[in-house]
Formats: sequence, C-alpha cells, structure tokens
Amino acid sequence: MAMEDEDNSTAVVATNTQQKGGDVGNNGACIDRQPDTVVHQAGLNQTAGRGSRSGPGYHAATGIRVLKQRNMKRNGSRGCVTRKTRFGSRERDWLKGDTQRGCVCLYGGTVDPQPPAAGPQASSTPQTDLQLVLCSTSTTVEELCAQRDGQGLYVQLHGDLVRRLDPCERPLQMLYDYLAALGYAEPVRVQQEAANSDLSCLIRFYSERPVNADQQERTLLKGVFSVRKGKSQLHKWAERQVILCGTCLIVASVKDSLTGKMHILPLVGGKVEEVKRRQHCLMFSSAGSQAQTYFVNFDTLADYQRWHRQASKVVSQTVSLVDLSCYSLEVVPEYLFYCQDITHLNLRHNFMSLQGPGGLLNLPRFSQLKSLNLSHNRLGVFPECVCEILTLTELNLSCNSLHTVPVEIGNLQSLQTLSLDGNHLSSLPEDLDGLSQLNSLGLSFNNFSHIPAVLERLSAVDKLAMAGNRVESLELCTLARMSHLKNIDLRLNRLHWVKSESLEAVSQVTQLDLRDNCLDSLDLSSVCNLETLHCQRNQLGTLTLSGFTLRMLHASSNRLTTVNIYPVPNQLTYMDLSQNLLEYLPDWVCDCRKIEMLDFTHNLLSELPSRLLNSLSLRKLLAGNNYLQRVPDLLDHIPLEALDLQHNKLAELPGTLFYKALNLKYVNVSANALESIPPSSPSEESLSTLQELYLTSNNLNENCGALLVGHQNLRVLHIAYNQLLSFPASKLSKLELLEELNLSGNKLKAIPSTVSSCKRLHTLIAHSNHITVFPEILNLPEIKLVDLSCNELTEIQLPDSLPSTLQELDLTGNNSLMLEHKTLNLFSHITTLKLDQKSTTTAGDSQSASTPWNHGYSEMSGQRNKLCVSVLAVDRFGDGVEACYGIFDGDRNEEVPRLLQCTMGDVLCEELQHSSIDSVYMCNTFLTSHRKLGMTGQKLGASALLCYIHHEPSDPGGYFSLTVANVGTCQAVLCRDGRPVPLSKVYSLENCTEEMERVKLSKAIITEDNKVSGVTCCSRLLGCSYLSPWVLPKPWVHTEPLCTQDEFLILGNRALFERVSYQEAVCTVQAVRDPCAAAKKLCSLAQSYGCKDNIGAAVVSLHISEDSCTCEPPISSTEPRGPPPVAVPVTPGPTDPVPLSSSSGIVSEFNSETTSEVGSEAGSTASDEHPSSGPASRPERRCSLHPATTLCGIMVPGSVGAGTHPGLFQRQPSCATFSSNHSDNGLDSDDEAPLEGVISNGSKLEVEVDIHCCAFQLRSGAPESPKDLDLEKRGSDYPNGKMRRQNSVVVSATNGCLLAVCGREIADLKKSPSTSSLFGKKLSNGSVVAPEDSHNLIEVALEAPKKKSGYFTAPAQQDPEDQLIVPPSLEQEVREQLRGQSPLVSGPPLPSIPPSLRDPVWDHPHPPAFASNLVPGPGPVPILQHEVYDTAL
Repeated sequence: MAMEDEDNSTAVVATNTQQKGGDVGNNGACIDRQPDTVVHQAGLNQTAGRGSRSGPGYHAATGIRVLKQRNMKRNGSRGCVTRKTRFGSRERDWLKGDTQRGCVCLYGGTVDPQPPAAGPQASSTPQTDLQLVLCSTSTTVEELCAQRDGQGLYVQLHGDLVRRLDPCERPLQMLYDYLAALGYAEPVRVQQEAANSDLSCLIRFYSERPVNADQQERTLLKGVFSVRKGKSQLHKWAERQVILCGTCLIVASVKDSLTGKMHILPLVGGKVEEVKRRQHCLMFSSAGSQAQTYFVNFDTLADYQRWHRQASKVVSQTVSLVDLSCYSLEVVPEYLFYCQDITHLNLRHNFMSLQGPGGLLNLPRFSQLKSLNLSHNRLGVFPECVCEILTLTELNLSCNSLHTVPVEIGNLQSLQTLSLDGNHLSSLPEDLDGLSQLNSLGLSFNNFSHIPAVLERLSAVDKLAMAGNRVESLELCTLARMSHLKNIDLRLNRLHWVKSESLEAVSQVTQLDLRDNCLDSLDLSSVCNLETLHCQRNQLGTLTLSGFTLRMLHASSNRLTTVNIYPVPNQLTYMDLSQNLLEYLPDWVCDCRKIEMLDFTHNLLSELPSRLLNSLSLRKLLAGNNYLQRVPDLLDHIPLEALDLQHNKLAELPGTLFYKALNLKYVNVSANALESIPPSSPSEESLSTLQELYLTSNNLNENCGALLVGHQNLRVLHIAYNQLLSFPASKLSKLELLEELNLSGNKLKAIPSTVSSCKRLHTLIAHSNHITVFPEILNLPEIKLVDLSCNELTEIQLPDSLPSTLQELDLTGNNSLMLEHKTLNLFSHITTLKLDQKSTTTAGDSQSASTPWNHGYSEMSGQRNKLCVSVLAVDRFGDGVEACYGIFDGDRNEEVPRLLQCTMGDVLCEELQHSSIDSVYMCNTFLTSHRKLGMTGQKLGASALLCYIHHEPSDPGGYFSLTVANVGTCQAVLCRDGRPVPLSKVYSLENCTEEMERVKLSKAIITEDNKVSGVTCCSRLLGCSYLSPWVLPKPWVHTEPLCTQDEFLILGNRALFERVSYQEAVCTVQAVRDPCAAAKKLCSLAQSYGCKDNIGAAVVSLHISEDSCTCEPPISSTEPRGPPPVAVPVTPGPTDPVPLSSSSGIVSEFNSETTSEVGSEAGSTASDEHPSSGPASRPERRCSLHPATTLCGIMVPGSVGAGTHPGLFQRQPSCATFSSNHSDNGLDSDDEAPLEGVISNGSKLEVEVDIHCCAFQLRSGAPESPKDLDLEKRGSDYPNGKMRRQNSVVVSATNGCLLAVCGREIADLKKSPSTSSLFGKKLSNGSVVAPEDSHNLIEVALEAPKKKSGYFTAPAQQDPEDQLIVPPSLEQEVREQLRGQSPLVSGPPLPSIPPSLRDPVWDHPHPPAFASNLVPGPGPVPILQHEVYDTAL
C-alpha cells in the first residue's frame, strides 16, 4: 500500500507485551528500546517519524514502528497511564509536529471491569488489554489491521452498542470529529483530549469484538448434556448437543455434531419444569395435542439456572416473539432459522448487514413472519429482500438513513403498518397504492416538503404522521380529497399558512396537530367535524374554528386576542388558552354546557363573567397571573373542584365561596391583596372538603385562623409572607389531618403548642419569623422536615427521644442559638442537620478578609422526597478576590448534580491556567466535567449553570466581570438598577428555535411532549451522552461587566423560574436584606405557587463601588517564566490570615469516600492532564478589596489561624456539614468540654472552617526570605494573563477535619475502615465499558450508602487515622513531632526546568506539588512532597 507522507503512513503501536531490556518508566510501564520492528513495504522511502534512528534491524524505509509496553493496570490508578509512561521523547516530538496526529486507545475484546480474584483460576481470567496507537487522521482501519495482523476494529459509543468499523474508516479522524461535535474548538486541545483515557466512557475502540456473557446467554445457549426423549422409562439417556435459540429447543441426533437429524421442540406456550428426582434436571415440553417432551440433565447448578431462566421466558410468551434488539448483531444467529414458528422478530438497534449466513438476505427463510422491526440499524438503503416476505403485516424501518423506497414495496399485499420515521425520504413510490390493507404509515422526521399524492389512494390509512418535516403550506382542499384521513399530525414543520381556496368542507378530519409551527392566523371553520386541535407555540393572533363537534382546544403560548368559535361548542370539555393576550373572555365560553377545565393563566383579563363561575359543569378553573380585581358571587351550588386565582389584584373573595362550592379541594389565591378569607360555612357545622389551601403573599392577619377551622379535611396549608403576629392555638388543634404547614415570613414569636395535635404533620416550614422557642413538634410520629431558619431561637428543649422519621432539621440563621453536646447527640440520626458556623473574628480580621459579595441559597426537595438539585457557592475562589457560584439540576437523578457540585469548581480553576478567554475556559470546563462524569454520565444528566466573578485579565486592577455559562434550563438573573437582566440561555426545545432545528436535522425522534427520544426536553446537558449528537454538553457563555448599579445575582433551576418571573424574583430579593432569607423566600414562593418539583435558588449580594479598589498599577515581571517548582516552603507569621481557597457553599452531607475521592480527582487529574502553560502572575494587591493572599493548605480547629476570615462564616446556611451514622466524637462524657471551634453531634460535625468538597487551591503569600521570594517568583510567573496554581496535595475532608497526607502514609490509610474500600475497589458494572481512572470515583460515589434525603453520609470517627483534631494545648507537641518526622516526607525542592527544555503539552510525568502547612503559626513548616493519587484518602 503506497502512502504519500508520514502523516498518513505512520502508526506507532504500544502493545501489551513486556520485553527485556526495556526502560521502566516512573509508573512501571516498560518502553522497548530495542531496534524498531520493521514492516517492509514496497515503494516506501519515508522514515517512521521524527526522531527516527538507524541501527541493526532498522530500515530507513519503515512504514510503521512498534513500541512495546506492558499491561496497563485496571484499578483506576492514574499513575499507570500518564503521558510520560505512554510516550517517549520521540513520540512526543512526533505528536507536536502536527495536530492531525494523535493517539487511539485500543481495548481487548474481553470485558472484565473487576480485577480477577485471587486463586488458581485467577491466572486464566483474561483482563482487558490496552494498546496505544499513535497514528494520523488519515490512517485507516485497514492499515492498522495490517500492522497488527488483526481481523478488524470496533467502536463503542457511550458504553452502548459495539459496531465493526469499515476498512476505509479512520479511527483518529472519528475521534477528532466526535470531540469537535461535543464543542472542542482548538486543534491542540482536541489532540490532548483524544489521548485522555477518561474518554473511553464516551468513545472506545476495540481490537476485537468484546465478549458479553449476558448477551450471549440471551441470544443463544448451547452445550453437550445428558438427554432423554419422552416420559417413558424405555428411552435411555444419551450425550447430545442441546441448543436453546429463539423459540425452540434444538437437540442434535449425534453427539458433538450438527450434521445429523435435528429435533426441534417449539417452546412457546409449552412448559419447562424442574425434575426433582434428578439433580440439575429440567423437563421441556411443547404445546398442543401432540406435545413432545425432552429431559435435559445439566452438569452444574449454574448451567441449570441459566437454562431454566431463559426457557421460562420463552414458554411464557403468548406469541412466537424473538427479541434480539440492542445486541450489536451483524447477522441473525444461524440456529434461529430452525425456529420456523417465529411470527415476530425484533432486530432494533443493531448493525445488521445484507450479506452473510445470517444476513438480511436470509430473512425470507422465516415462512410465518408477520412483524419485523429493523429500526436503528444504519442500513443506508432500503433492504429489498424484506419485500419477499409476503406474510409481513408490520414493518419498521425507522432511523436508517433511507433516501428512497423501492417499487418492490408493492409486493407486501398484507402489510398493515409501515414505519419510515427518522429517515431522509422526500418522496414515495406510486406503487405504494397497491397496499390496500395499509392503515398506518409513519413519515415523521423526514424531508417531505408536501403531503405525498399517493396518500390519496391509500384508502385504509386513517392517520397522517408527518411531524418534523419541511411542509410550509397546507391546502385544506388537499385534505378534502383524502377522505379517509381522520388524524393529521403536522407539528414541528415550517407551516406559515393554512388556507382553503374553495368552500368545500373538510368533514373527515377529527384531530389536527399544528404545534410548533410559524402560523400567525388560523381559520379552520371549514373543518366542520374537528374534535381536537393542538396549535400551541405558534404566533397566532386570531383563531377561528367550527364548534359543531369540538371537544378539546389546546392553544397556549400564542398571541391570541380573539378566539371565534361558531356555533357554540356544546361538546367542548377542555380548553387551554394560557399565555396569550386575551383581555376578555369570549361570550360563547359561558354558554358551553359541558366545559370541565378552563385555563386562562398569563393573560390580560380584568374580570370574569358571572355566568362562568356559576357553570354547572366546570370543575377546574385556572385564571392566575391576570389583572382580576374581583370574583363574581356564587348564586348556587357548583361542582368546582380546583380554583387557581394567584397573581391577581384581588382584595376579597366571594363570601359564599366555600359553602357554595362544596366540592372544592384545591384553592390557590397567593400573591394577591387579600385581608381576609371567607368562612367555611354560614353556621358552625361545615361540609367543606378542601384539602389544599395556598394563601401565601397576601395581607392576612391572625384573625384568619378562626376562619380556617371549618376546613377539617385540610392537608396542606401555606400562609407564608402575610402579617400574622400569632396563630390561635385552639384553632390549630382542630386541623387534625394537616400534613404540611408553611408559616414562613410572618411575625410569629412562637408556634402554638397545640401543633402536637396534628398527628399527621410531616412538614413544618416557619423560617424568617421571630420565633424564640422551639415548637413542640418532635413528638409527632410522622414529622420529616422542620425548617426554623432565620429566627431568634436561643435554646432547644428536646424530649428524651426523637422520632425516627425526622430527616431534615434547618436551624441556620439563629444567631443566638447555643446547642449543648447532649442536644447534638440527640440529633445524631437526622440525615440532614443544618447549623450555622460560629465565627470568632475581630474587626481587623473582618476588614482584611471581606469580599464585595456574600451569598445564601436554599434547596427544597418537593414531593418526591429526593433532592436532585445541588448548589455550588465559593465566595473566595482562586488566588485573588474572585468567586464561583453554580447550580445543578438532575431532574430525577441526584448523582450527577452532586458530582458536578464536587468537581466543577476545580475543573474551572484548572482551565483558567490554560486560557484567559472566557468562551474558551468556560466551554472547556463544561466539556471536561462532562467527560469526568464517566459511566454515570452515560445514561444520567443534569442542567448546569456556572458563574465566575473575576477581574478582566487585561485590567487586573479594574472593575469586576461576571462570566456565566449554562446548559439546560438553569438560569441566572442580574439585578441592575432594580431591573432584571437575564444572563443565561434556556436550552429547551420549546424555548430555543435554533436548537429545535439542530435536533431535527440530526434526525432525532421528538415525542409529542417535546422530549428528545421521550427522555428530556433539553437539547444541551452535562451527561446523557447516549443521546449524542442530539443532546450536547457545549454551553452558552456570556460575560457581563459589573458596575455599581448591580445589586445582586439570582441563580435558579427550571422549577423556580417557571413559577416566579424575573421581575418578581428581583422584587422579592430587594425586599429581603439577607441573601439566605431571600433564597428561602424564593423557594417558598415557588412552592406556594404550585411547584411540586425540586427547587434550588442562590442569591449573591453584590457590593461593587467605584472607590472600592485602590490597587497599584500592575508591576511587570522580568523573572524567567516556567512551570512551578515541586515544593515551595512558606512560613506564615503568627498573625497571617489563613484563607481557604474554597469557601462557603455546601450544606449537603457527603460521604467521606466520595468527598475526598472527588476532591483528589478534580485537583490531581486536571494537573496531569494539562500542565500549566501560560497565565502570568497577577500584581500584588494593596487594598482591602484585593488583599495579598497566603499559601495555606490546612486549617486546624483551635489553632491561631482558625476563623480569621469572618467573611467566610456569616449567618448563612452555607456551613460545612458532614453526616455520619455514629455519635462518637472523641468526647466520652458530658462533663468533658468539646474542642474549641468544633461543634459536633456525632452524625454531623461542624467546624470553624468553610470548606468545599473539591481539592483545595493553594494561595500564594508574601515570602519572608530571599530564598522563598525566589521560589515564589519561579513558581508563580506564567506568561499571558491569569495565574492559577495546581494543587497536588492530597486532601481529605473526613468528619470535617482536613488531612494532608504524604506519599508514605498511603499504606497506613489503606488499613483505615473509612478509606480501605477506595484502594483497589472492585466495582460491579453491567456495562461493556470497564471503569478506569476518574470513572472509579464516580462508581465509588454511586456505591456509597445513601439515606432518604439523597445526601451522602460519611462514616463517624471510628479510627484515629480518620481524624486530625489538634487541641490548642497540644499544638506545640504536635508541631515538634511533625518537625521530627519531616525528613521522612520532605525533601529539597526540585530545580525548575527551563521552559525551552519542556513541552507544555506532552511533558510532565508528574504534576507539580506544593507544600501544605499543617498547623499555622510561627516556626518553620515542614515541606511535604506529595504524589497525586486518583483514589481518595
């Protein structure tokens, strides 16, 4: 094979065979230094690449050289696959020469994610081999296979199906195209990412087809067993080959051979039973009057169970169905053709080929086949062979990139259902009209520009399914000619007009779907028998319909001002006209005799007709978010069951509302101006059936309590943010069925003691009041959640025992609250305990550590009792005065939000080292976080929003800027001059037209609820990689300069902003000074407005002033720039502040394994992936806004430096809280004083440090000696822009204590109960993808024990190795011991290597390490030299 240049001819393969004489790298990888293996090819005069050498056995004309490398470890250790051990200097030089060169990782065919067990069989257990192939983007599969003597290559996306690559396909180009589609734009970065082993969970190449035992079991079972035919004892047992495939049991007549007669036993409808007289024996019987029986005796229990399980599935079927979907099949198993009774064959989601023994050309051998599913098989052309299966009644060829349909389709005279959705069809053959029995034809998501004319002759087709095509106009006369069509689906087209050129009536159409088009007016008066119309999300101004048979009208999200329906639609039962511009209701609405549900929310209505509310059929009326000033009186008893009048201007409700509408079960009148509520009945006896009442945000006082007594069936009562001074105790005791009570935002000083009468109460929310006494609720048998934050509690008197149901207790924001050790122990079983951090700072310290912002946030789990929202909040981020905030919404999963919460801050910090361009570092942060989700991100995903407050790199002493990036539906709003400024983009199909077009062009199937493949309404998410390329992780990025008019920033998820508008959110926060209380109010309002989902909100208060910055001009540095040294000794003074890089932010409880592992992953992996290469150090700040920072790694409770930054420990629910299962905190009795700075309850531990679960970023401080100054300069001077430090210190936040562990202590940690499971942990996983590197930490996080609230729980202090709490009295002794041990772990810093000798991309065998001082204070601090470990400590 001739090759033009070295780029398309060079492929360097690192195989898994260790050879003698090799140079062993730092992590044990052995690179062969013997003369290169030569493959002689005629006509080649090129060398193998840069750095080629001559020698024995080496020829100048080599095309490919081979590097030998021994087995890669599979236990997740990153040290075994670093670039240094992968490649030598020649390979790195070769890679640098052209970005079209790169590395492809080839995995072996055996999938075994767990390490082999010890024992005699361990040696024979194969492991997944890994081969590293250096090649160019023009290298084909054929060339790689020729070098390796392989049969072919396979590719797997997202741990899903495995496809054989064509010989002409180019693996590296496929890899680069995949990364470019994700969002990577820079060629150098694409080259780096392609060499990252973490990428294998997204895209993975195999050198042979991977073996999946479970898949083989479900498709084919065979073996040689003892067999006896018939129930008679006259038959003898004989060894025969037995096969279970499809619907039949196949028994060979000759042992170990299939050449003789084959006995076929149909099993559908038959029996499979255990034979008790013989061990491991099954009896197989067919159905029918001439049933046959075979006895099979298996050798092992495993075989017996496997065959019994599979055969039981077959005999339980009612039809002869064989489901082989999602098996990565290329051909049908040959034995399946023996099953001639098969009527239904499902081959969906495979890679079926035409040729071969079991190819599609052989499908006509199934003589009774009626249903065939070949969807999602990448066929490319219509398989004409299926047109020979004349018995077919159902054929599915969706999503196969078909461009034409052959005329032979007319041969299928029995065909009734034909699905051709998701292809590239633009026309249909005329021969299709011969299918007289065809009644269902799917043409959605193709390229049709008009309705095919052949449909006029398909008289049996009653539904036109053409959603997602390119139809721009609809002639009603065309529909009139198709008199057989009743249901027409034209949603998601490009319809601009629907018109009728004649007066001919369209009488047959009963259902019409025109959603998501471009219509500005719609006249369907000629469609006289229309029953259901969907026309949401158009631009309709007017709508005209025929009302003869109209039953349901969906017309929300338009611009309607007029709706004309004639005659009066007496059959109408459901009408949705929400989110339009209606100023009044049409008169015909009140005349509808059967109307049951009306939705007029978000219009411009100022009044409701009196006749409407007195309708005798109306059961649900939604009229919120209008301008209603009064509600008409009720004249008679009405059947109304739900009434929503929130967000109007109502000052009162009809006095007869509750005793005229006795069926009312739901009433929401929040956000009005009510001063009282009507009585439940005119007398003392009440017949009210009301169950949910929402009165939030009105002007009600305590007198309303007496009026609530009559609603004795009340289960949910929200009366937050009113003017209640008290709640009558006698009245509360009568609400015995109450389950949820929200009294937040009032002026209550106490909760009545009679609340103990509400035995079913499970949720009490009473934050933002003046409550001083803890209510008597802890004796309620079903209490789950108690929120008394932002009150004035001073003490808590508890019963001897607490209910086991209590899951969450929030006591933050009670400044005077003091909890005794005994009280905390009683709280030990609570899953989520939120307490304030106590700060012991002075005024001077506060001034030096203040930041121009502070935050508060709130998370509420909603009805699912599973918190799937996480908030990231770091007030002091990175090296200077910067901040990072984020919110992550997993919708229905909790894993992805928490993993993003743990890692994303560190990923951003790492990306900032490599670029100062906002769109670049933010985009790469999201893409890297997407990759780090590993196996979890294959099927699960989350919306994410990240905000980064910083100075512009071009003006480090100037004003701040806010960079926002988001995917999904999380949003950020900035308040500027009292007005909301949206900063994010909502990536949902309904809200983003360009995203809808992109998803349609990629031929995704969008279901009727506007979800991609029925999974998610978002077109961009982190995770859900199996939905690629429809759902991408590339974010929207926007940078907004901050000014003095900017007051605060609001972050929220979809559930928040669906219920609370931008303007209302801004006004709400303006009225509340405390960011924590403001965030809680936003969440409470959303719940009161009807939200049932998880809600998350974060409020960042900004204090940006023109004279707040007194920085001196930037000082230019002339020091040589290069990578930082390995260790930097720094000795802070006794009064130096010791800030933590990651500050207040997370009130979630994390498992110590997950916390530390994710932390070390985020800190270390990024370091070895992308060495520092760029940003210059920032000038020294000399103002309170930009204080000089100090290098710090650990803050010990009770030490001199502890708690020196009050800005980090304000009254917010952003304390560092860690939960556990025990209550041993090192305090043996109550008379022992707890350690200073440590508040512990056994299950939760709170310390006087504000930490984030990510790895801690180290800060640079002013060096005190010339030597330190020199090291500081050499370590911090980076070219171009910002300076970011890499942190290689392994930090574990175990039980709230920070551990700095040197490399020598790793062995000891493996013995610890709380950490031993993280070293060499065996992970069970059913995916074909084996976990590696950062994927291990994801799996460990998922396997961590969880409680019902969804928070991770950490083990208690079971072992002294898990804790490092140093009392003040022992500080000096510990310092001396550490000084004595320092020779074991410290060493001189490695000399800095000049930049000219190092490659910023492929060098760095180890990331740079920094020192970490264990105990701040005077005196020398030992230098700790660390390695970065992938596993957590």
